[in-house]
Amino acid sequence: MRDRVHAGAWWLWALGLGTAATRTTNPLLLGLLLAVSGHVVVTCRSATPSARSYTAFLKLALVVLAVRLVFAVVLGSPIPGTHVLVSLPEVPLPDWAQGIRLGGRVTAEAVVFALYDGLKLATLLVCVGAANALATPARLLKSLPGALYEIGVAVVVALTFAPHLIADARRLRAARRLRGRPDRGVRGLLQVGLPVLEGALERSVALAAAMDARGYGRTAEVPPAVHRTTAALTLGGLLGVCAGTYGLLTAEGGTYGLPVLLAGLAAALAGLWLGGRRSPRTRYRPDTWNPRSCAVAGSGAVVAALLALAAARDPGALHPGVVPLVAPTLPLWPAAAVLLGLLPAVVAPARPVPAHSAAARPAVKEPS
Repeated sequence: MRDRVHAGAWWLWALGLGTAATRTTNPLLLGLLLAVSGHVVVTCRSATPSARSYTAFLKLALVVLAVRLVFAVVLGSPIPGTHVLVSLPEVPLPDWAQGIRLGGRVTAEAVVFALYDGLKLATLLVCVGAANALATPARLLKSLPGALYEIGVAVVVALTFAPHLIADARRLRAARRLRGRPDRGVRGLLQVGLPVLEGALERSVALAAAMDARGYGRTAEVPPAVHRTTAALTLGGLLGVCAGTYGLLTAEGGTYGLPVLLAGLAAALAGLWLGGRRSPRTRYRPDTWNPRSCAVAGSGAVVAALLALAAARDPGALHPGVVPLVAPTLPLWPAAAVLLGLLPAVVAPARPVPAHSAAARPAVKEPS
């Protein structure tokens, strides 16, 4: 257990790839980011229910891309264009709805712009799915400071609901196919949905009982001075982070932005550390940062930093124009920077599970 990659390292790696995706609309670079994340997931994921949720995120990304294209076709786009693909019947709208249209001309420039924009959002979703497949949120909860433990539990329960729901639906559909019953269509969906929701309800009740048995929500007694100090440090730190971020984003605050941001981060971390004294708890087999974890997290950070640098130095290559339409080209050194995201596949591949240690699959309950 000591040599496995820290859960936070996987999330930092995925967030680095997602940050890189926000810096470009080049479909070639976005496709390369999708390929890198997919290869790492296939190489490094373990046999857990959340690991199988990556496919669901891919399908969700395709739906988001399709919806973005439909909106651009039906509702129009502010992007001007001269290459008309099709002219749809236009619905007249009242005066208060000026700027919005239904139907009308559909230009190639508007469709290409919507495709680039939707592909960027789809890549972000896939990166989040990669993090969820490589490290379960429950593992990440172990590394949170005590002051954020209750918030982290709520987030973890919300994030793990979808993977377990998908795993239950797959098991039930497989069981119905083995019994010769339909698993597709409206009838199959209705007959699968009831046991899936029943299993989700049973897990919720079991989780609530387990949390109550472990004393969830109980706090330790601390002096009033610690309460006041914690509140002052946390509030002051957050205000400092906001002021420092504003200073970095404006030209006038370039001199004070970074010092105020660092001071705010230090105060907020100190407040979280003091606040954690109210939530004493132990960790069973906590994840530790090792060289492999640092390499995984560092590769994502390097990809994000290099893509941000490339966007600042050569914005035309990372944001191909649509008016006029130009074919996107693959910039070489940004593409090489994206390939650095493959480092986890080299340093942290998944270990094969021995056949003798594979646990038997649980029986699937299905109403007759």
